[in-house]
Amino acid sequence: MAAHRSPSMAFRLIPAASKTFTTFRSSSSSNCSISSLLRGDGLSRGRAFGWGLGGSRGAASAAACSPSDPAQLRSARGDIRELLKTTFCHPILVRLGWHDAGTYNKSIEEWPRRGGANGSVRFDKELKHAANAGLVNALKLLQPVKDKYSGVTYADLFQLASATAVEEAGGPKIPMKYGRVDVSGPEQCPEEGRLPAAGTPSPAAHLRDIFYRMGLNDKDIVALSGAHTLGRASPERSGWGKPETKYTKDGPGRPGGQSWTPQWLKFDNSYFKEIKERRDADLLVLPTDASLFEDPSFKVYAEKYAVDEDAFFKDYAEAHAKLSNQGAKFDPPEGISIEHH
Repeated sequence: MAAHRSPSMAFRLIPAASKTFTTFRSSSSSNCSISSLLRGDGLSRGRAFGWGLGGSRGAASAAACSPSDPAQLRSARGDIRELLKTTFCHPILVRLGWHDAGTYNKSIEEWPRRGGANGSVRFDKELKHAANAGLVNALKLLQPVKDKYSGVTYADLFQLASATAVEEAGGPKIPMKYGRVDVSGPEQCPEEGRLPAAGTPSPAAHLRDIFYRMGLNDKDIVALSGAHTLGRASPERSGWGKPETKYTKDGPGRPGGQSWTPQWLKFDNSYFKEIKERRDADLLVLPTDASLFEDPSFKVYAEKYAVDEDAFFKDYAEAHAKLSNQGAKFDPPEGISIEHH
Protein backbone atom coordinates (compact mmCIF):
# COMPACT_ATOMS: atom_id res chain seq x y z
CA MET A 1 0.00 0.00 0.00
CA ALA A 2 1.46 3.29 -1.04
CA ALA A 3 0.69 4.91 2.27
CA HIS A 4 3.65 7.27 2.06
CA ARG A 5 1.81 9.39 -0.49
CA SER A 6 -1.82 8.44 -0.48
CA PRO A 7 -4.29 9.60 2.10
CA SER A 8 -6.67 6.99 3.34
CA MET A 9 -9.70 6.62 1.16
CA ALA A 10 -12.95 6.77 3.05
CA PHE A 11 -11.13 8.01 6.10
CA ARG A 12 -9.56 11.14 4.64
CA LEU A 13 -11.97 13.77 5.90
CA ILE A 14 -10.14 17.00 6.42
CA PRO A 15 -10.94 20.28 8.13
CA ALA A 16 -8.79 23.30 8.64
CA ALA A 17 -5.97 22.93 11.11
CA SER A 18 -4.09 25.76 12.71
CA LYS A 19 -0.35 26.06 13.00
CA THR A 20 0.45 24.73 16.42
CA PHE A 21 2.91 23.01 18.69
CA THR A 22 1.05 20.43 20.65
CA THR A 23 1.84 18.53 23.79
CA PHE A 24 -0.86 16.32 25.21
CA ARG A 25 -1.04 15.30 28.76
CA SER A 26 -2.93 12.56 30.48
CA SER A 27 -5.45 13.79 32.97
CA SER A 28 -4.87 12.72 36.53
CA SER A 29 -8.59 12.05 36.75
CA SER A 30 -8.67 9.97 33.60
CA ASN A 31 -10.27 6.57 33.84
CA CYS A 32 -7.34 5.16 31.89
CA SER A 33 -3.92 6.55 32.81
CA ILE A 34 -1.85 7.36 29.72
CA SER A 35 1.70 8.33 30.54
CA SER A 36 2.80 8.42 26.92
CA LEU A 37 -0.13 10.32 25.46
CA LEU A 38 0.81 12.30 22.41
CA ARG A 39 4.16 13.89 23.01
CA GLY A 40 3.94 15.32 19.51
CA ASP A 41 6.48 17.90 18.45
CA GLY A 42 6.75 20.12 15.42
CA LEU A 43 3.28 19.95 13.91
CA SER A 44 3.74 22.01 10.79
CA ARG A 45 1.05 24.20 9.32
CA GLY A 46 -1.49 22.80 6.93
CA ARG A 47 -4.52 20.63 6.90
CA ALA A 48 -3.89 17.22 8.26
CA PHE A 49 -1.47 15.47 5.89
CA GLY A 50 2.16 14.61 5.62
CA TRP A 51 3.73 16.16 8.70
CA GLY A 52 6.27 14.18 10.67
CA LEU A 53 5.25 13.61 14.25
CA GLY A 54 8.24 13.20 16.47
CA GLY A 55 8.29 12.39 20.13
CA SER A 56 8.76 9.63 22.58
CA ARG A 57 6.66 6.52 22.71
CA GLY A 58 6.73 6.67 26.47
CA ALA A 59 6.00 3.90 28.87
CA ALA A 60 2.82 1.91 28.63
CA SER A 61 0.40 2.14 31.48
CA ALA A 62 -0.85 -1.09 32.93
CA ALA A 63 -3.90 0.59 34.42
CA ALA A 64 -7.20 -1.08 33.77
CA CYS A 65 -9.72 0.99 31.81
CA SER A 66 -13.19 1.28 33.26
CA PRO A 67 -16.31 1.50 31.09
CA SER A 68 -17.88 4.82 30.17
CA ASP A 69 -20.54 6.54 32.25
CA PRO A 70 -23.83 7.18 30.34
CA ALA A 71 -24.50 10.56 31.97
CA GLN A 72 -20.99 11.77 31.18
CA LEU A 73 -21.32 10.53 27.59
CA ARG A 74 -24.48 12.61 27.15
CA SER A 75 -22.80 15.68 28.62
CA ALA A 76 -19.73 15.15 26.46
CA ARG A 77 -21.96 15.01 23.39
CA GLY A 78 -23.32 18.44 24.30
CA ASP A 79 -19.80 19.82 24.60
CA ILE A 80 -18.87 18.32 21.22
CA ARG A 81 -21.90 20.00 19.64
CA GLU A 82 -20.71 23.35 20.97
CA LEU A 83 -17.18 22.65 19.74
CA LEU A 84 -18.48 21.96 16.25
CA LYS A 85 -20.34 25.28 16.16
CA THR A 86 -17.16 27.27 16.74
CA THR A 87 -14.39 25.26 15.06
CA PHE A 88 -16.00 23.71 11.93
CA CYS A 89 -14.10 20.53 12.78
CA HIS A 90 -16.76 18.07 11.58
CA PRO A 91 -14.54 16.39 8.94
CA ILE A 92 -11.54 15.68 11.12
CA LEU A 93 -13.68 14.32 13.97
CA VAL A 94 -15.31 11.91 11.53
CA ARG A 95 -11.87 10.91 10.30
CA LEU A 96 -10.56 10.37 13.84
CA GLY A 97 -13.37 7.98 14.69
CA TRP A 98 -12.95 6.09 11.45
CA HIS A 99 -9.21 5.73 11.81
CA ASP A 100 -9.49 4.35 15.31
CA ALA A 101 -12.12 1.85 14.18
CA GLY A 102 -10.82 1.10 10.68
CA THR A 103 -7.93 -1.10 11.80
CA TYR A 104 -10.25 -4.03 12.52
CA ASN A 105 -9.30 -7.44 11.13
CA LYS A 106 -12.16 -9.96 11.35
CA SER A 107 -9.76 -12.89 11.00
CA ILE A 108 -8.09 -12.05 14.33
CA GLU A 109 -10.16 -12.99 17.37
CA GLU A 110 -7.96 -11.68 20.16
CA TRP A 111 -8.63 -8.17 21.52
CA PRO A 112 -6.96 -5.73 21.07
CA ARG A 113 -4.75 -7.33 18.43
CA ARG A 114 -7.74 -7.49 16.10
CA GLY A 115 -7.94 -3.67 16.00
CA GLY A 116 -11.16 -1.73 15.95
CA ALA A 117 -12.27 1.22 18.05
CA ASN A 118 -10.14 0.90 21.16
CA GLY A 119 -8.59 4.35 21.55
CA SER A 120 -5.17 3.26 20.30
CA VAL A 121 -4.89 6.14 17.81
CA ARG A 122 -4.21 8.49 20.74
CA PHE A 123 -0.67 7.12 21.07
CA ASP A 124 2.06 8.76 19.05
CA LYS A 125 3.21 5.36 17.83
CA GLU A 126 -0.01 5.03 15.82
CA LEU A 127 -0.33 8.72 15.04
CA LYS A 128 2.95 8.44 13.12
CA HIS A 129 1.30 6.09 10.63
CA ALA A 130 1.10 7.93 7.30
CA ALA A 131 -2.68 7.62 7.03
CA ASN A 132 -3.07 9.38 10.40
CA ALA A 133 -1.15 12.51 9.51
CA GLY A 134 -2.80 15.52 11.10
CA LEU A 135 -5.11 13.67 13.47
CA VAL A 136 -3.23 15.23 16.37
CA ASN A 137 -5.40 18.27 15.61
CA ALA A 138 -8.55 16.29 16.37
CA LEU A 139 -7.01 14.98 19.57
CA LYS A 140 -6.06 18.50 20.58
CA LEU A 141 -9.68 19.58 20.14
CA LEU A 142 -11.07 16.66 22.14
CA GLN A 143 -8.55 16.47 24.98
CA PRO A 144 -10.32 19.18 27.04
CA VAL A 145 -13.54 17.15 26.71
CA LYS A 146 -11.71 14.05 27.91
CA ASP A 147 -10.19 15.99 30.81
CA LYS A 148 -13.65 17.21 31.82
CA TYR A 149 -15.32 13.80 31.56
CA SER A 150 -12.99 11.26 33.09
CA GLY A 151 -15.78 8.70 33.00
CA VAL A 152 -15.63 8.45 29.21
CA THR A 153 -13.09 6.21 27.50
CA TYR A 154 -11.03 7.53 24.60
CA ALA A 155 -12.52 4.85 22.35
CA ASP A 156 -16.05 6.02 23.14
CA LEU A 157 -15.11 9.69 22.91
CA PHE A 158 -13.68 9.28 19.41
CA GLN A 159 -16.76 7.39 18.18
CA LEU A 160 -19.13 9.81 19.91
CA ALA A 161 -17.38 12.76 18.26
CA SER A 162 -17.50 11.11 14.83
CA ALA A 163 -21.20 10.26 14.96
CA THR A 164 -22.10 13.65 16.44
CA ALA A 165 -20.16 15.44 13.69
CA VAL A 166 -22.11 13.60 10.98
CA GLU A 167 -25.42 14.37 12.65
CA GLU A 168 -24.62 18.04 13.30
CA ALA A 169 -23.56 18.48 9.65
CA GLY A 170 -27.06 17.45 8.60
CA GLY A 171 -26.46 13.73 8.23
CA PRO A 172 -28.46 10.81 9.58
CA LYS A 173 -28.81 9.81 13.21
CA ILE A 174 -26.30 7.00 13.75
CA PRO A 175 -27.58 4.05 15.85
CA MET A 176 -24.62 4.14 18.23
CA LYS A 177 -23.85 2.21 21.37
CA TYR A 178 -21.07 2.88 23.88
CA GLY A 179 -19.05 1.13 26.54
CA ARG A 180 -15.87 0.57 24.50
CA VAL A 181 -12.80 -0.42 26.46
CA ASP A 182 -9.52 1.45 25.87
CA VAL A 183 -6.17 -0.14 25.23
CA SER A 184 -3.72 0.85 27.94
CA GLY A 185 -0.43 1.33 26.10
CA PRO A 186 1.25 1.91 22.72
CA GLU A 187 2.46 -1.68 22.52
CA GLN A 188 -1.21 -2.52 21.82
CA CYS A 189 -1.39 -0.32 18.72
CA PRO A 190 -1.96 -2.13 15.40
CA GLU A 191 0.76 -2.33 12.80
CA GLU A 192 0.77 0.24 10.02
CA GLY A 193 -0.99 -0.57 6.75
CA ARG A 194 -4.53 -1.47 7.78
CA LEU A 195 -6.18 1.70 6.44
CA PRO A 196 -7.08 2.37 2.78
CA ALA A 197 -5.02 4.37 0.30
CA ALA A 198 -6.27 6.54 -2.56
CA GLY A 199 -3.75 5.97 -5.36
CA THR A 200 -3.61 2.24 -5.96
CA PRO A 201 -3.42 0.61 -9.43
CA SER A 202 -6.72 -1.23 -8.85
CA PRO A 203 -8.85 1.04 -6.66
CA ALA A 204 -11.96 -1.16 -6.47
CA ALA A 205 -9.96 -4.27 -5.61
CA HIS A 206 -8.01 -2.34 -2.99
CA LEU A 207 -11.18 -1.05 -1.35
CA ARG A 208 -12.57 -4.57 -1.19
CA ASP A 209 -9.35 -5.92 0.31
CA ILE A 210 -9.47 -3.34 3.08
CA PHE A 211 -13.18 -3.25 3.83
CA TYR A 212 -13.88 -6.96 3.40
CA ARG A 213 -11.14 -7.55 5.99
CA MET A 214 -13.34 -5.54 8.36
CA GLY A 215 -16.41 -7.60 7.56
CA LEU A 216 -17.99 -4.89 5.42
CA ASN A 217 -19.56 -5.34 1.98
CA ASP A 218 -19.92 -3.41 -1.29
CA LYS A 219 -22.94 -1.45 -0.07
CA ASP A 220 -21.04 -0.42 3.05
CA ILE A 221 -18.02 0.65 0.98
CA VAL A 222 -20.06 2.91 -1.27
CA ALA A 223 -22.17 4.34 1.55
CA LEU A 224 -19.13 5.13 3.69
CA SER A 225 -17.41 6.74 0.71
CA GLY A 226 -20.29 9.20 0.67
CA ALA A 227 -18.88 10.83 3.80
CA HIS A 228 -16.56 12.64 1.41
CA THR A 229 -19.38 15.09 1.13
CA LEU A 230 -17.44 16.50 4.12
CA GLY A 231 -13.87 17.71 4.06
CA ARG A 232 -11.04 18.58 1.70
CA ALA A 233 -7.58 17.38 0.74
CA SER A 234 -4.38 19.42 0.59
CA PRO A 235 -1.61 18.67 -1.94
CA GLU A 236 1.31 19.64 0.27
CA ARG A 237 0.10 17.08 2.78
CA SER A 238 -1.33 14.22 0.74
CA GLY A 239 -0.12 14.74 -2.80
CA TRP A 240 -3.74 15.06 -3.90
CA GLY A 241 -5.93 18.00 -4.76
CA LYS A 242 -5.39 21.68 -5.53
CA PRO A 243 -3.85 24.22 -3.14
CA GLU A 244 -7.04 26.27 -3.25
CA THR A 245 -10.39 26.43 -5.05
CA LYS A 246 -13.31 28.80 -5.20
CA TYR A 247 -14.97 26.62 -2.59
CA THR A 248 -12.11 26.63 -0.08
CA LYS A 249 -10.30 29.95 -0.53
CA ASP A 250 -12.33 31.64 2.21
CA GLY A 251 -12.55 28.75 4.68
CA PRO A 252 -14.43 28.29 7.01
CA GLY A 253 -11.44 27.82 9.22
CA ARG A 254 -8.08 27.86 7.50
CA PRO A 255 -8.49 28.51 3.74
CA GLY A 256 -7.25 26.23 0.98
CA GLY A 257 -7.28 22.64 -0.19
CA GLN A 258 -9.69 20.95 -2.56
CA SER A 259 -13.06 19.56 -1.54
CA TRP A 260 -15.18 16.83 -3.08
CA THR A 261 -18.32 18.98 -2.88
CA PRO A 262 -19.13 22.71 -2.97
CA GLN A 263 -20.63 22.72 0.53
CA TRP A 264 -17.98 20.63 2.24
CA LEU A 265 -19.36 21.06 5.75
CA LYS A 266 -22.84 19.81 4.80
CA PHE A 267 -23.63 16.10 4.94
CA ASP A 268 -25.86 15.15 2.01
CA ASN A 269 -25.70 13.03 -1.15
CA SER A 270 -23.94 15.66 -3.27
CA TYR A 271 -20.71 13.62 -3.30
CA PHE A 272 -22.34 11.01 -5.52
CA LYS A 273 -23.88 13.63 -7.81
CA GLU A 274 -20.57 15.41 -8.27
CA ILE A 275 -18.52 12.25 -8.81
CA LYS A 276 -21.02 11.04 -11.41
CA GLU A 277 -21.27 14.29 -13.37
CA ARG A 278 -17.74 15.68 -12.97
CA ARG A 279 -18.84 19.11 -14.18
CA ASP A 280 -16.52 21.16 -11.99
CA ALA A 281 -12.72 20.97 -12.14
CA ASP A 282 -12.55 22.64 -8.74
CA LEU A 283 -13.98 19.49 -7.13
CA LEU A 284 -11.78 16.54 -6.27
CA VAL A 285 -12.17 13.06 -7.76
CA LEU A 286 -9.66 10.47 -6.60
CA PRO A 287 -9.15 7.08 -8.26
CA THR A 288 -11.05 5.43 -5.42
CA ASP A 289 -13.91 7.90 -5.89
CA ALA A 290 -14.07 7.27 -9.63
CA SER A 291 -14.18 3.51 -9.05
CA LEU A 292 -17.62 3.82 -7.45
CA PHE A 293 -19.12 4.55 -10.86
CA GLU A 294 -16.75 2.29 -12.81
CA ASP A 295 -17.05 -0.97 -10.88
CA PRO A 296 -20.35 -2.70 -11.80
CA SER A 297 -21.26 -3.68 -8.22
CA PHE A 298 -20.28 -0.37 -6.67
CA LYS A 299 -22.12 1.52 -9.42
CA VAL A 300 -25.50 0.06 -8.45
CA TYR A 301 -25.28 1.73 -5.05
CA ALA A 302 -23.57 4.92 -6.24
CA GLU A 303 -26.27 5.52 -8.86
CA LYS A 304 -28.96 4.90 -6.25
CA TYR A 305 -27.45 7.29 -3.72
CA ALA A 306 -27.02 10.03 -6.34
CA VAL A 307 -30.79 10.22 -6.75
CA ASP A 308 -32.08 8.97 -3.39
CA GLU A 309 -30.65 10.78 -0.37
CA ASP A 310 -32.94 8.92 2.04
CA ALA A 311 -31.54 5.58 0.87
CA PHE A 312 -28.00 6.91 1.25
CA PHE A 313 -28.67 8.19 4.77
CA LYS A 314 -30.21 4.85 5.83
CA ASP A 315 -27.33 2.78 4.45
CA TYR A 316 -24.70 5.20 5.68
CA ALA A 317 -26.02 5.15 9.24
CA GLU A 318 -25.96 1.36 9.28
CA ALA A 319 -22.46 1.16 7.80
CA HIS A 320 -21.08 3.83 10.15
CA ALA A 321 -22.41 1.98 13.19
CA LYS A 322 -21.04 -1.31 11.89
CA LEU A 323 -17.59 0.21 11.37
CA SER A 324 -17.72 1.82 14.81
CA ASN A 325 -18.70 -1.36 16.65
CA GLN A 326 -16.81 -4.18 14.96
CA GLY A 327 -13.69 -5.20 16.81
CA ALA A 328 -14.44 -3.06 19.85
CA LYS A 329 -14.65 -4.65 23.30
CA PHE A 330 -17.74 -3.49 25.18
CA ASP A 331 -18.36 -3.34 28.91
CA PRO A 332 -21.12 -4.35 29.42
CA PRO A 333 -20.95 -6.71 26.42
CA GLU A 334 -24.25 -5.48 25.00
CA GLY A 335 -23.05 -1.88 25.13
CA ILE A 336 -24.63 1.29 26.54
CA SER A 337 -27.32 3.48 24.99
CA ILE A 338 -27.27 7.19 25.78
CA GLU A 339 -30.57 8.00 24.11
CA HIS A 340 -33.53 8.87 26.30
CA HIS A 341 -36.46 6.60 25.58
